Amino acid sequence: MPDEESRDGETESISRRDVVVRLGVGACALAAAGSAAVTLDFLEPKVLFEPQTTFVAGAPLDFADGTVRFNREQKAYVIGTAGGVYALSAVCTHLGCITRFRSEQRMIACPCHGSQFDLEGNVVHGPAPRSLPWLEVSENASGSLVVETRVIVPQGKLFRV
Repeated sequence: MPDEESRDGETESISRRDVVVRLGVGACALAAAGSAAVTLDFLEPKVLFEPQTTFVAGAPLDFADGTVRFNREQKAYVIGTAGGVYALSAVCTHLGCITRFRSEQRMIACPCHGSQFDLEGNVVHGPAPRSLPWLEVSENASGSLVVETRVIVPQGKLFRV
């Protein structure tokens, strides 16, 4: 390497060994800093907050015959009939797309592959292999309807108003 002049006019030589040692020390320092960053990130808790599996749908009297309400966060329909109230999963049984209620046709349709369901969740047009699951509907202490999206009940089980 060429000689370098110091501030007071004297020349100072840097050998190849000094350059290699400095590069090695710098690489080790960079690796240590990266390891410290990864370790600190590992030690930070990674909590995934999932949506509640139950939700309050409203008062039983809010669900007159023919009322259909969609809960986007819990992916469920709450439907009122003359005999009571029931809830359906909004997740299509074909490939898991979220269905949509078509009020003008009084049916539930999957926008992904064209499956169609009646308001009781039965498949009207495929490719969905099964009906939409019915969900548990109960009443809480304040008299509001509560839907539990993890509990599947037999088709036809109504919450009597």
